[in-house]
Amino acid sequence: QVQLVESGGGLVQAGGSLRLSCTASGIIFSINSMAWYRQPPGKERELVADITGGGSTNYADSVKGRFTISRDNAKNTVYLQMNSLKPEDTGVYYCAADIKTYTDYHRAIRSWGQGTQVTVSS
Repeated sequence: QVQLVESGGGLVQAGGSLRLSCTASGIIFSINSMAWYRQPPGKERELVADITGGGSTNYADSVKGRFTISRDNAKNTVYLQMNSLKPEDTGVYYCAADIKTYTDYHRAIRSWGQGTQVTVSS
């Protein structure tokens, strides 16, 4: 019913920048919070940043001042601008969104994207 598709990952040198995008599609009634997670090699998935429907943001300490999360509600899209990238930012980045659908608009269900690889070389 709902699909999240990420794009924008790739290989970049330390100090470089990347911009990730994630667009939700399907029978969407509304979207509450949207977020970016990452899973470094051999580690567990961790929250990178999230943003509420009203635009309030929250960041992991490790990315504060370097990453910026934003969203375009008209496009059902969330972005992650990543600057001053470090090798420790390497991992698979996943977007997530709490979505209400037209078939069940009383509750929001978290949906996940398939992930996009970000590799930062030293």
